[in-house]
Amino acid sequence: MSGFLDHMAAASRLRLEEARTREPLTALRTRVLATPQPPPLILRNRFNLIAEFKRRSPALGRLGDADLESRVTAYAEGGAATVSVVTEPTQFHGNLDHLAAAAELLTPLGIPVMRKDFLVDPYQLHEARAAGAGGVLLIIRMLSGASLAEMLDCARELTLFVLLECFDGEDIARATAEVAVGVPERSIKFPRSEGTPRPDPGRGAPAVLFGVNCRDLQTLAVTPGRFHEMAPLLPGGVVHVAESGITTPDDCADVARDGYELALVGSALMTASDPAAVIRTMLAAGRAAA
Repeated sequence: MSGFLDHMAAASRLRLEEARTREPLTALRTRVLATPQPPPLILRNRFNLIAEFKRRSPALGRLGDADLESRVTAYAEGGAATVSVVTEPTQFHGNLDHLAAAAELLTPLGIPVMRKDFLVDPYQLHEARAAGAGGVLLIIRMLSGASLAEMLDCARELTLFVLLECFDGEDIARATAEVAVGVPERSIKFPRSEGTPRPDPGRGAPAVLFGVNCRDLQTLAVTPGRFHEMAPLLPGGVVHVAESGITTPDDCADVARDGYELALVGSALMTASDPAAVIRTMLAAGRAAA
């Protein structure tokens, strides 16, 4: 690795060591055990949205002044399947308090929250679960084979769903080998009939989603055509997620036609005056094209 992702990985490890000093894993696990089970991720249609809350984007700068409560509540009203909360502090101005606040608001509504960060150690998955998260994002390029297996094992123990973020064919091949060969029960096959709820993956076998990020996290350049290019390489039997660069209903329709069942939308919703309406329009476009 080199560039932005390298910097983020190093910063994440520093935060990890600081957190371990403040709270040993044994104490953190005690908090996890006291935290209620988060809602499962349920996809009721052939196309759904992950709505993201983040204060800042490295590419776009500060993303408005909307308060967390009104923004994530609007996401729920619009029909988001889950809400991604960015907890990275330096480049995205996030923290675990944002995650906990979102979980407190959305758990009663049956909507899980997902921790999005540059996660490098199972300790950070425990942090997410203690804050009320139901899922986490893992970036394939940041994790060796052994580290990826360890993180997936931890997610399984904590019943967190996992979004595996890939950028190219090599990432997809690594993710596919680990999920399909190492731990096949983690790959959940969902029915595709319109309007049929996706099953709760249950205890011990959280859903693993395969994402393609069209933003290169080393250079921050966006290549929208990457969604179409990578779609044939994604394995069957798992939900496919399009991440980054999705700003319009037409973008949602395009990725839905390529077989993506979820789209992660952040900046376009953070800067929208009526994010609930934007979500409804995006969902309608994606579902019409799916």
